[in-house]
Amino acid sequence: MKLIKTQDAVGSVLCHDLTQIIKGVTKDAVFRKGHIVQPEDIPVLLSIGKEHLYVWEADESMLHENDAARILCDLCKNEQMLESDVKEGKIELSAAMDGLFKVDGKRLALVNGFGQMMIATRHGNTPVKKGDKLAGTRIIPLVIEKAKMQAVQELCGEEPLLKLMPYKLKKAAVIATGSEVFTGRIKDTFTPVIVEKLAEYGVEVMHKQILGDDPDAVTAAIKSAIEEKGAELVCCTGGMSVDPDDKTPLAIKNTGAQIISYGAPVLPGAMFLLAYYGDSKVPVMGLPGCVMYAKRTIFDLVLPRVIACDRVSAEELAALGEGGLCLNCPVCTYPACGFGKGW
Repeated sequence: MKLIKTQDAVGSVLCHDLTQIIKGVTKDAVFRKGHIVQPEDIPVLLSIGKEHLYVWEADESMLHENDAARILCDLCKNEQMLESDVKEGKIELSAAMDGLFKVDGKRLALVNGFGQMMIATRHGNTPVKKGDKLAGTRIIPLVIEKAKMQAVQELCGEEPLLKLMPYKLKKAAVIATGSEVFTGRIKDTFTPVIVEKLAEYGVEVMHKQILGDDPDAVTAAIKSAIEEKGAELVCCTGGMSVDPDDKTPLAIKNTGAQIISYGAPVLPGAMFLLAYYGDSKVPVMGLPGCVMYAKRTIFDLVLPRVIACDRVSAEELAALGEGGLCLNCPVCTYPACGFGKGW
């Protein structure tokens, strides 16, 4: 591209979009890339503060910002994402379906540290709805060396930087524990909360059971729910504290399930337990009482990953400490907030 005075630009080809901003009225391109400047355009260009213009000069070693944004978009996009038209050198990606949004943070940082280019995303490991904005890509200058874009493509490889995983698990069991519920002294108000939260992700609770504080009975119920009733996910409510009558963690351990973590650096939800049962790795969760009454807890952070069959590690749970404190905002905007953004 070359720089010329606007008054001398008639007949030249614009090499980038020119934006007009009128507060409270518009922020949009008044002229698009590729527009051939006409005599009547000169007053308009001057009115938006353009005393000089960049116009296109062919150079085989360089790429225009629109073409470079296309390359960055291709580095990010998988088949579950929709892309916008290129506008002002930028392409945005949005969700083509409900699902779990994942970001390869290490490779994303490599791209953004490469210089003269950027990819901005929403936080990974968060649930998104169809149509939600996921990412935007562009380069910083108007043109960039082809060799630089080729180098970043080679650095990233074939696997997209971003992923949108569909929710796969459809059948769950809820096992409520506690002698006070089992004997009918109090009503089970925990199970309806879990049923409602699972329904948000299209999961049906096909088996419900209330048991006392007998760990052997709870162990048998977990195994039966998975092996006989076909549950793809088991949620155990109650009995998760350190009180002597609370035996749910022991019951889950006695199934032979692999315990990923008992405890998480999240409030509400510190006494959470996550395990995977059997060769099929069915998730089994022990849910502390806060899940029943708090609006958002550790359960909300882990649930979309579990339902998308995105295995959660102990290291990932440990990383939740930064951002693991729910602020109980008067108006909850989760997941569009900082809660649980540490992993």
